[in-house]
Formats: sequence, structure tokens, C-alpha cells
Amino acid sequence: MPDPKPTRAGNGKQREKASKSPPGLRPAAARRSDRFLAQLSGYKRVTLVTHVNPDPDSLGSMLGLAHLVEKKLGIPTRLTRDGLISRAENRAMVDLLEIELEPIDTIAWDPHEAVVMVDSQPNTGRHHLGEDAPLVAVIDHHDTPGDLDNIDFVDVRRSLGATCSLVTSYLREQLVSPDARLATALLYGIETELCGYPREASPVDDKALIHLYPLADKDLMARIRNARLPQTYFNGLLQALQNSFIYDRLIISWVDDLPQPEMAAEVVDFLIRFEEVDWALCGGIYNNNLILSLRAAVPDAQAGELLSKVVGKLGRAGGHDRRAGGLIPLTSVAESAIDNIQSELRKRLLKTMHIEECRGQRLVSKRDILHNLHT
Repeated sequence: MPDPKPTRAGNGKQREKASKSPPGLRPAAARRSDRFLAQLSGYKRVTLVTHVNPDPDSLGSMLGLAHLVEKKLGIPTRLTRDGLISRAENRAMVDLLEIELEPIDTIAWDPHEAVVMVDSQPNTGRHHLGEDAPLVAVIDHHDTPGDLDNIDFVDVRRSLGATCSLVTSYLREQLVSPDARLATALLYGIETELCGYPREASPVDDKALIHLYPLADKDLMARIRNARLPQTYFNGLLQALQNSFIYDRLIISWVDDLPQPEMAAEVVDFLIRFEEVDWALCGGIYNNNLILSLRAAVPDAQAGELLSKVVGKLGRAGGHDRRAGGLIPLTSVAESAIDNIQSELRKRLLKTMHIEECRGQRLVSKRDILHNLHT
């Protein structure tokens, strides 16, 4: 069994050999990428895992770290999938970039294997990684805290807009240039995380974008961005618009049957652009779970903390300053039970946001809905 020396990002205890770094990066003696690679050097294989329903940031980050490990250490790697990849753009990314993913529930762990968790943290309820997994390192940018006490290497930078930006900084520090396929994955991962307004980005994110853009395949990027959509997408969007209610500067949308779990995020990404609101929440049913997605259009919103407080012990939630998600397991999918949980969440959210309890105003009036059915 390999016995690499434990190290934590930023502890300054382990010294690396001096080498030149690209402009704007850390000096060699402080490079976290060196400590990350040193931590993995004694293992025979490295497996990358991430959160449930992987998104472009997690997919690009896993791909980038796998490339780094293989190039610098010569150790074989494998990438995993936890749950579905159902959003059209995410499926297109996997298909067009030919990203091979092994379902996490089919993997048997090897005693000489190291597991690296990317774009997530242990015991946050955002993954199905078993306790028997040999977790060695965690690399993430989320605000939601996880259990990091017994992890040998930790690099969690909550100031960053994307984990792909962190991974790109590792590649630059190690002078490993990504090919067009990897650059496209990393660039798209960063783009999807920074596309909201106000923009959640740091100088590290912007440097990564500048570095990756000339290397990426622009045609592939365009095909991923404009992935073809199934009919169920439009059915879900119609239902979301018809069931959207405005409470002061907040809009809440309910979808009884989400065609796929990521649809809730797509709905709020659309609704938060409504000029009369600063907050948007979508809740929808998928596989006996109430999926929640929250967006804010104001700075210092602390959306992850707010949604976590609202959900409480009903389920789990977390995220970033302006973007958050959550999940509540349902004991019943009867209409009355769903109405009750929706009512409870609405009351909690209004109270937390100091909005007076009131009857919501429909985004699209019933009269207009009925009129459109007959025209």
C-alpha cells in the first residue's frame, strides 16, 4: 500500500524544487499543483469523482486533472459519472468531446488506487461516493462546506468562479499545454459558471479564459452551446411559465414533472432575467424528489446559505453567492403532499427574505393562458 506523505494546500511545509512559472502564477516554492502531484505519486491509478449529475465545470475539471496526472506522473486515470447527464448541452459536451465516464455504482476500489473528488466535497449530500472509497484529494470552489478533516490534500478556493479555472492554473504551473479537446472542455466549463450576472469571477478565472480561448475548438464550442433540444424541454418550460408567481422582487416557479433534473436550473437561468425581480426559484418533481434551483441578480446574496436555511432538515441544499441548488426527498407524490411541501417552502422563503406573506401574482395571467389555448 502506498504511503505518500500527507499535505494540505497552503500549509507551506513541503518544499518543491525551484522552477520557472508562467507570469501571474505562484512561485515554484508555493505551488499547490506540485503538492497535488506529490500526493498522488505513489499510487498505481487515480480515479476522478464529482457531484451527482455532472455539469460542464465538473466534467472539464476531471478531464484536466486526468491529463495532468498522466502527463506528469505517467499514472493511468479514469473518470466517473454519478447519476444522469441529461441537460442537452452537457450530453453534447460528453458526446462531441468523447469523454469516457464509468458509472460510480459499478466501480470496485483497488487498494493501490487514489480517488480525487473534483467540484464537490465529502458529505455534502451531493454525491453517492461510498465510505470505502480511498479519497486522497479534494479540489473545489463551492461555498458549501464538506467534511475535509481526514483528506490528505485539499484545495478549496471559494473565491473562484469555476473549478476548471483552478485546474487550468495547475496545468499552467506545470507547463502542460492542453490540446484543443481539453481546452474546449475547460473553456466551456468556465463559461457556464461565469455566464450569470452579476458575474462571479476572479482574476484566476479571467487568466484561465485568456489562456484557453486560442487553444479551444470554436466550432465544437458552438455545437455544444447550441445543442438540439427534445420536445420534453419545451413542455417543461411551458409548464414552468404557466406556474410562475411573483412576490415582490422574487419569482417562484413550480413544475410538477421535470423532464430531467437540470431543467430546474434552466428555468431559473431564464427567469432571473425578468426585469422586475432580483431572485428566482424553481422547484420541480423528478424521481420522487423535489429538485430546487435558486438564482440571485444582486451582489452578496449568499444564495447557498439562504437556500440551505430554507430547506433545513427537509433535505439538503447549498451553492454559491448567487446560485444554489437543493433536493428534498418526498415521502409521497400525491398532489396534496406536493402542495403542502410547496406551501411550506414558499412560507419559509418569504420569511427568510423578509417578504410579507401574500398571494403571488402570476407571471402569465390565467386569462392569457386560456386565450392562447383558443387562438
